[in-house]
Amino acid sequence: MALLTDLINLNLSDRTEKVIAEYIWIGGSGMDLRSKARTLSGPVDDPSKLPKWNYDGSSTGQAPGEDSEVILYPQAIFKDPFRRGNNILVICDAYTPAGEPIPTNKRYNAAKIFSHPDVLAEEPWYGIEQEYTLLQKDVKWPIGWPKGGYPGPQGPYYCGIGADKAFGRDVVDAHYKACLYAGINISGINGEVMPGQWEFQVGPSVGISSGDELWVARYILERITEIAGVVVSFDPKPIEGDWNGAGAHTNYSTKSTRKEGGFEVIKKAIEKLGHRHKEHISAYGEGNERRLTGKHETADINTFKWGVADRGASIRVGRDTEKEGKGYFEDRRPASNMDPYVVTSMIAETTILGKP
Repeated sequence: MALLTDLINLNLSDRTEKVIAEYIWIGGSGMDLRSKARTLSGPVDDPSKLPKWNYDGSSTGQAPGEDSEVILYPQAIFKDPFRRGNNILVICDAYTPAGEPIPTNKRYNAAKIFSHPDVLAEEPWYGIEQEYTLLQKDVKWPIGWPKGGYPGPQGPYYCGIGADKAFGRDVVDAHYKACLYAGINISGINGEVMPGQWEFQVGPSVGISSGDELWVARYILERITEIAGVVVSFDPKPIEGDWNGAGAHTNYSTKSTRKEGGFEVIKKAIEKLGHRHKEHISAYGEGNERRLTGKHETADINTFKWGVADRGASIRVGRDTEKEGKGYFEDRRPASNMDPYVVTSMIAETTILGKP
């Protein structure tokens, strides 16, 4: 008799050319990922060849019940690490039936910025450090923590090993490999300062693909934690008190910062970011004021400052960049629940297009 796992792992290519496409989109809260699957007649590797689809926006907080149809536009394709074979994950954005982007469609405006000739000429690269916390399913308390209690203070857990320091490594490694399988440019993982907290890095990725890849990486993580019976939290300060928060530090460079004399370009870019500090902060994630306190490797939310190798700064420049006179810098302000479409495009808009 076939086991459930046997059926889940069926290789469809033995019997049919048909494949399963999992359409993924972002729900009404701006962080709730949704997805549903459809059958295609054969393999597809170009999103423009995929059919548009629709969903009930009244059930995701994105449309009224009397006019609930929202249209999905396929934008990027990834290999499906769960179904494998020729099956795919499809990142989509959402539109009204008349073709207008709905208010929660942040990809649309990001794509406009990234398609601007001046931005295209600069080839902006991004590397996003996504921090997250794994929680016990029933009590919403970090895994590895005593229920209702606290572990020992921070110190041993960052990049730590051992059953008393690293909690959830099986989930983390499964996610790492699944992202590589999917074709996401995931560049590493590590345990974070607070126990039960981890980080993965996506990049370097160019332009709009950075947002696509990070959203699909989040989707894969949500699916893996579903299987493992734990909950992933992107809250920027999941535990109050003397514990590190969770961010999404965004590393950034352009063609001009990567060539000789790039450090001077970086300084000018940082000056532009300082002029729009309030606007960036308002778009960098909900609840970020609980994280950006000036403590726990952050700058105060109302203060803009930069420095070389300073993890308490808003913008950190690496020692290698200073030494070589070119390279990249790190915006340490984005919260773990930020929208990568918003953050990456806003950085390009401010530093390249010079929006005042």
